[in-house]
Amino acid sequence: MGMSANVLPKQRPALRLVSTKGLSRDEWLKVRKQGIGSSDAAASVGMNPYQSQLELWMVKTGRDAGLPKPDSDDPESPVYWGHILEPIVAEQYSRQTGRKVRRVNAVLQHPDPDKHWMLANLDYSVVADDEVQVLECKTAGEFGARLWKDGVPDYIQCQVQHQLAVTGKQAADVCVLLCGQSLKIFRIERNEELIEALITLERQFWDCVETDTPPLVDGTASAERALRHLYPEDQGETLDFSESKELSDAFSELLAIRSEMETLKSTESHLKQRIQSHMGEASKAKFPGGSVSWKRSKDSVGLNVKQLLKDQPELLEQYPLTKPGSRRFLIHA
Repeated sequence: MGMSANVLPKQRPALRLVSTKGLSRDEWLKVRKQGIGSSDAAASVGMNPYQSQLELWMVKTGRDAGLPKPDSDDPESPVYWGHILEPIVAEQYSRQTGRKVRRVNAVLQHPDPDKHWMLANLDYSVVADDEVQVLECKTAGEFGARLWKDGVPDYIQCQVQHQLAVTGKQAADVCVLLCGQSLKIFRIERNEELIEALITLERQFWDCVETDTPPLVDGTASAERALRHLYPEDQGETLDFSESKELSDAFSELLAIRSEMETLKSTESHLKQRIQSHMGEASKAKFPGGSVSWKRSKDSVGLNVKQLLKDQPELLEQYPLTKPGSRRFLIHA
């Protein structure tokens, strides 16, 4: 995505939809369901690597009760550390740039009535600066840091351009803390062409929300997760898709891909076994293109539940655990 600056059109200031001071996270999430927030922007146009359009649609239409949600109080969650480190990142940004920043304690709304669904939460505003007006703070661990090796990831650029669209501002700085020790600052200029494209695609998504029409699936783990929660039960009905060329072609292609995957899996096993047979009792082998390791894991001690229940069957009645079933997608050809 090119981030070249364009001439900034005149736009009224963003509306303050609701103050976030004293607002609980549940209340804040409820407000966000009224539109597309800046952190929703990439998912709404199919560019978020972590959330599909279908999963976001379920959230916006109130079908997300069964979906897993990040716990902001769990120290194992990236959301927790992002919240803890945000003010530290902002403070270091001010120290390095000399710019003063201020929290924006409000959910903002686009001032145009036909874009009422465009919402934004800004981390900070940059005070009295002609060059940059918005600060977006990010943190990334070892895995997430890979997405930043070529600069700001596309899905974050969508988020920031959405913020600039809602606020009418000219530029934003993205300050990211990588792996807890490397602070990088990136400037993103307002791009009118990109904003117009975003608005068009976001409007299409919001139409799906307002008409209660599920968007198309995209093959991601997020879409698969959403489908499992959207259709958790089957009713025993059999549908005949023989007259649908689109679905029949999809089924034929699925069969061909499954067959190819089986062949590739067999080839992979053969190649792995060839290397293992030459390694013998060695722990590691090196090649011009990399290396492999073949090490024994430590022994572990577990509980023989089957034997325990055989010896003490009454325990099953005292400590029952119901595991919910799930739908299995099986192919018959």
